[in-house]
Amino acid sequence: MLEQKIRAPKNRGFYVRMKLLPSKHGRSSVPQLEKKSFFYRNCKWVLWLSLSFYFFSSYLISNHPNQNNNKQPTSLSKTHFSSLASRALFESTTNNITQKQGLPFNDLKIFVYDLPAKYNTDWLKNERCSTHLFASEVAIHRALLTSEYLTVDPYEADFFFVPVYVSCNFSTVNGFPAIGHARSLIASAINLISTQHPFWDRSHGSDHVFVASHDFGSCFHTMEDVAISDGIPGFLKNSIVLQTFGVKQKHPCQEVENVVIPPYVSPESVLRTLEKSPIVGRRDIFAFFRGKMEVHPKNISGRFYSKRVRTMLWRNYNGDRRFFLQRHRFAGYQSEIVRSVFCLCPLGWAPWSPRLVESVALGCVPVIIADGIRLPFDDVVPWAEISVNVAEKDVSKLAEILEHVAATNLSAIQKNLWDPRVPRALMFNDRVHEGDATWRVLSALANKRARSYRRSRVSSQ
Repeated sequence: MLEQKIRAPKNRGFYVRMKLLPSKHGRSSVPQLEKKSFFYRNCKWVLWLSLSFYFFSSYLISNHPNQNNNKQPTSLSKTHFSSLASRALFESTTNNITQKQGLPFNDLKIFVYDLPAKYNTDWLKNERCSTHLFASEVAIHRALLTSEYLTVDPYEADFFFVPVYVSCNFSTVNGFPAIGHARSLIASAINLISTQHPFWDRSHGSDHVFVASHDFGSCFHTMEDVAISDGIPGFLKNSIVLQTFGVKQKHPCQEVENVVIPPYVSPESVLRTLEKSPIVGRRDIFAFFRGKMEVHPKNISGRFYSKRVRTMLWRNYNGDRRFFLQRHRFAGYQSEIVRSVFCLCPLGWAPWSPRLVESVALGCVPVIIADGIRLPFDDVVPWAEISVNVAEKDVSKLAEILEHVAATNLSAIQKNLWDPRVPRALMFNDRVHEGDATWRVLSALANKRARSYRRSRVSSQ
């Protein structure tokens, strides 16, 4: 997985030095030519000028940047973004995981609003904003700005991306996460673009794209009962929302055109872990979980958090030698995932968890304990072939279920899981790579081009 560094040779230029040699008698050795032709008398200057023009032209051609009439820098492009090395886990391959989506999107065009920095880049002063589990809002914005699908001409755009970072303004109230500011911040951005541009009003926002990478997505709340009560803000209901929340049953927080996306996991952190421990290395932990587990389920967190699933995990398997359960944070816990056969992914406040992506990326079979969860890119990622699903009510039977999988089809699951195209589909990069998470978002948008005002106008003519 380590990339070999190749040092490019230094460019070596050259020049021509010419000098007319005098004769022994101090006169030119070719007096006849000097008399016959003006060219010969001035040949060194003509040749020098010709060679200078040739090398100068070559330099301009070889160093002229590739032009793209559809791209111009925006305010975000001034920010330094790290570039990942070319690795099999994240780079494109000629084959997709599946061809189910099918529709080509090479002619897809996305316009990204250049909003004032208070809506996005000002928050990047806090490094956490671009690295935590909600950071897909930042990653998608970055990738689109350097994408071949970007256009600076809004009249040729199929979709309009509205880059508002609400997770960077993440706060806590009495130790609980709160994102109540999100609604007013997004409403302010919509008011701005609708007064300065005609594109929102002409489609009522149906071709505008937002990211809601929080617990209950478009409802912008971490407690399900409050999220359901508040519902999706009216100003977002006509738009497309990229959200981490998704369930198979009817739910008020997904009653909007949406695409379920993965939570953000840093590609750099995954690569660092895999450089130390290969994905096919020794796995000496049978079942692993590190995270919040309530010991006292009668307090407010215990009553609502994880629907008591994590409490039951602790009660049933703490002390079981097959299970490695830890309640305290550990910065290097990915080194434990890469040593594990099964990684438990129980629901938290919402059904989804960053452990879904971390487990897949590090080759640990995800054990999904979240009833009715709708998984990211489930039309292209073969979740049934790379994971184990356990019903919330069956947590007490978890050990027997995992022992049965280990004795029957574990090797088949691992073979599917360790296909590098699978983790690639769930990882966001600073630039779009074929098959990665942002590429999957673009593919999903391409399938929704009927919502594009421009497309509908063309088709009606």
